[in-house]
Amino acid sequence: MENVRLNNGITAPILGFGTYQISPSQTKAAVAEALKLGYRSIDTAQYYRNEAGVGAAVKESGLPREGLFITTKAMTTGYRATKLGIDNSLTEAGLDYFDLMLIHWPMQDDLGTYRALEEAYQAGKLRSIGVSNFNRAQLGEIMANFQTVPVVDQIETCVLRQQTKLHQYLADHQIVHEAWSPLGEGAGRLFNHPVLKDLAAKYDHTTAQVMLRYLTQRQIMVIPCSTNPTHMAANLNIFDFALTAADLARVQTLDEKFSLSGWPSSMTLDEDY
Repeated sequence: MENVRLNNGITAPILGFGTYQISPSQTKAAVAEALKLGYRSIDTAQYYRNEAGVGAAVKESGLPREGLFITTKAMTTGYRATKLGIDNSLTEAGLDYFDLMLIHWPMQDDLGTYRALEEAYQAGKLRSIGVSNFNRAQLGEIMANFQTVPVVDQIETCVLRQQTKLHQYLADHQIVHEAWSPLGEGAGRLFNHPVLKDLAAKYDHTTAQVMLRYLTQRQIMVIPCSTNPTHMAANLNIFDFALTAADLARVQTLDEKFSLSGWPSSMTLDEDY
């Protein structure tokens, strides 16, 4: 497994296991399988309602807590609601701390929300804090008002929507780019794309593995989601090959700035999203 170094000095696996759309009743088993296969980073959220399943799987895995990286996201707005929500999430998951907590979406009072995250970070309840689905202007407002720079911005990213401009902005500010939906929601036209199929044959890997390797070689964290153990294992096993510079350039040409998830236009900024 490769790691990325966050701007507060801690490290995180570059590839993790996403739990979006995994039902609360299935989460514990899915995360337990992921941990068994070798995943050490798990992504959840208040909105997913499956923090308890993640926490239960972590507890029953027998793995040292310090060897895991658990992310959750706040779906609250404002200081008081977020302060309460952080404690509720810790109780729900049965954890003493989260390794990363993000503001899930820009909402009415992001400054109040981030203040609650920063206080929890300073208190040791969170090892790092960041944002999700924030554009440059929204990130700029956070950085102008707080000393704690977000460590991550988790945004929709796949080979059809590579977020090139925002990626550079994040790199310039030492904020890690993390991709949700790195496989484009499983879109058939991605998995059957002739360029990706050609590269899959060349490297003797699947098109999904080629897509994930492309992103991780650009130092983008990825959190693919699947409840199929075969797919889960394949998504994890991408570090035994590397795309050449020429092949990275080929994949870069696939960028259409196209959202496969119906990304709202209100969240765009000069095509950075």
